[in-house]
Amino acid sequence: MSIAQQFSGLPMDNLIGGPLRAAADASTQLANSTADFISRVGFNNDGKARTVAFAYQQRSVNEDGTSNLDEMKVEVPILAIVPIPNLQIDEVNILFDMEVKQSEKEESSMDLSASAQASLNLGLFKVNVSGSVSAHQSNTRSSDNSAKYHVDVRATNHGTPEGLARVLDMMAANVAPSLVGTSIKDANGQDLAESARVKSERLKALRQEISQIENRLRAATEGLDNNIRQLKKVAGSQLGIYQSGIIKLINSLEDADKKLKEAKTDADKEAAMALKEENNKKEAAYGQAMDEVNQSFNAFNSQVSDFIKMIADSGTEPQGVSEMFALKAFDQKAGEAVDYKENESYYTALAAAQKNALASQRNITQIETELYEKKAEYSDAVAGKAPAALPGKTEDKPAVPKTNPPKS
Repeated sequence: MSIAQQFSGLPMDNLIGGPLRAAADASTQLANSTADFISRVGFNNDGKARTVAFAYQQRSVNEDGTSNLDEMKVEVPILAIVPIPNLQIDEVNILFDMEVKQSEKEESSMDLSASAQASLNLGLFKVNVSGSVSAHQSNTRSSDNSAKYHVDVRATNHGTPEGLARVLDMMAANVAPSLVGTSIKDANGQDLAESARVKSERLKALRQEISQIENRLRAATEGLDNNIRQLKKVAGSQLGIYQSGIIKLINSLEDADKKLKEAKTDADKEAAMALKEENNKKEAAYGQAMDEVNQSFNAFNSQVSDFIKMIADSGTEPQGVSEMFALKAFDQKAGEAVDYKENESYYTALAAAQKNALASQRNITQIETELYEKKAEYSDAVAGKAPAALPGKTEDKPAVPKTNPPKS
């Protein structure tokens, strides 16, 4: 058989396609293995993430020299602390080598013999001559075939999938230690005396109240900031109406340049020149009026927080938009700046935003007063002063024993 015929019968589709199909099936199995691990280990039957709880102690020093020994607990998702198998096939190498060795050697063997004799008379001598002929032939044939087939598959762990990493980030954002229990100790970690314990308990309660008030104050401040932004937004919308109006008003002026070009007589030219001069005066007047309006709204945007605080501190409730803002409106018919009145398009919205801002400012003032009083109470407690009596109540005083007057 020739060398070409030796290669013609090889199943190349199986030799190459077989390992590739096996690698694809293996990739599917690896993906299923990852999904099964996440579902089985990371979540329970109700679809909630499995967590593991860690408990630890946390010590903090108070201003009065005592310390808090807090028992803390934190629950962490299991998927965040265990490695997630995510093997993926990265590379498949198929190597097929076939070596054909063919050698042929012919050797034929055949023995033939023949003999002959002759005599020669040389006078005194007689010579006899004899000879023989032989032949040998042999035939040998040999062949050798060899083949090598090698498949190399490389798979690596690709770490946490991107989607799962985002889920873990959301879980981690909500992981926070919680306080299980606390006890007050002295600076050396020993139990306090009864009087010191009572004082420390009072200081601890005051600190918690101050923290709660500060949280309320931050929330109220954010609310006021939102209301101030809303005020500025409404004011900006109102100013945009005025700016559009002045543009329309200027565009509505009669085109003096066109009339000047079309003028045929001196009288027409003089009329066109007079119209142009009148238009210039009107545009200047419109521009001056609009500058006054812009300045009033710019001052409003830069000082609206101060205005709101001043109005709230005054204790009055303005009817409509406060005159303290000193806003100006652009009268499109007259072409001049006028006081901002209730007939303007955004007047009602501006008054509502102002009302909300005033309510937020008054709430902040009330919380700030409460915080100031609570901090003063805390300072008195640190100094060892007794808490002030509530209005309408009198402190109980010990009874003074009665004694008989001395006899004379």
